[in-house]
Parts: sequence; structure tokens; C-alpha cells
Amino acid sequence: MQDCIFCRIISGEIPAKKVFEDDRVIAVEDIAPAAPVHFLIIPKKHFVNALDLDPSDHELIGHVYQVAASLAREKGFAESGFRIVSNNNAGAGQSVFHIHFHVLAGRHFAWPPG
Repeated sequence: MQDCIFCRIISGEIPAKKVFEDDRVIAVEDIAPAAPVHFLIIPKKHFVNALDLDPSDHELIGHVYQVAASLAREKGFAESGFRIVSNNNAGAGQSVFHIHFHVLAGRHFAWPPG
């Protein structure tokens, strides 16, 4: 999608601080962090949000969670805890309409969120 900021980051057209990248996802630091650790894991395949997923995408979403767990261990916040958030549609706070997963850590998180 030509007008999608995340597609433009994935293509390299817009620079971002990469945390991780493979053939299926890219992880970049959030430009407006809500926690001491805050990065986004973005599938390279464009979906608007979870409502666009179908059964053939299950492995990709599982991969997102595997990447999050691996980075949590690698960066040292797995044991202290972290949160993975995916907002779906504007009413839930989605502002970029390309599915992405916020990984947040480094502070206490209350429940319920927001």
C-alpha cells in the first residue's frame, strides 16, 4: 500500500530504528514510547487489523509472538514482564491501519489498561 507508513518503513523508504527483521516481520522502536521499552512488531504482509486475518495467517501471527518472546529474552525483560498490544480500529486506539503489535516493558502496567 503506497500510502501506508508501515509499508513505507518496511520498504526502506522511511527510516526507522530497527530492533529486528526477517522475511516476515520487522520490529522498530516506537517514535512516541509509552514505556521505557516500546517497539512495534509489524508483519510485512499488509493487513488492516485482526479483522482481516484468515486461517492461512495463523502461522504469521504465531511468528510475531515468537519474535516478541525472543526479543524479550535477548533484551533482558522477559522475567520482569512485558505487554503485547494490538489495537483494532479507531475506537480501540488504532491510528495506523496496518496490523502491528506494541511490545512494552520496563515499568509496571495496571489492569485494566486505558
